[in-house]
Amino acid sequence: MPDSGSTALLRQAALRVTRQRLAVLDAVSVHPHADTDTVLAAVRSELATVSHQAVYDCLRVLTDAGLLRRIQPAGSVARYETRTGDNHHHLVCRSCGVVADVDCAVGAAPCLTPSDGHAFAISEAEITYWGFCSSCSTPS
Repeated sequence: MPDSGSTALLRQAALRVTRQRLAVLDAVSVHPHADTDTVLAAVRSELATVSHQAVYDCLRVLTDAGLLRRIQPAGSVARYETRTGDNHHHLVCRSCGVVADVDCAVGAAPCLTPSDGHAFAISEAEITYWGFCSSCSTPS
């Protein structure tokens, strides 16, 4: 069962505390960078009859409330993480697709300054590093 910390997070975000929301928060916490199928499977291990739609709705509500972060590296399905509110980036393996967090070297957002900001008030730069994880770059 999800801990009382998840309950507190929901309440702080002015969201109703439901078993589905608690289960989704717990699933993403246990499986960082999880796709929706992984979240659904984890939630169903706790709440067997939960629908796909209920999980999708929870992911959307929790993301909109800032309790989850949705990322979608190019060519990948959407993934979710509980690490929000900081300025971190992601490493993605081109071979197996594993995603890892990497702290921003600059710290403050936005990390990069564009050559021409076109009069935008820029608040964020999304950076994804691509390469091969240690498992995939090791010769077999």
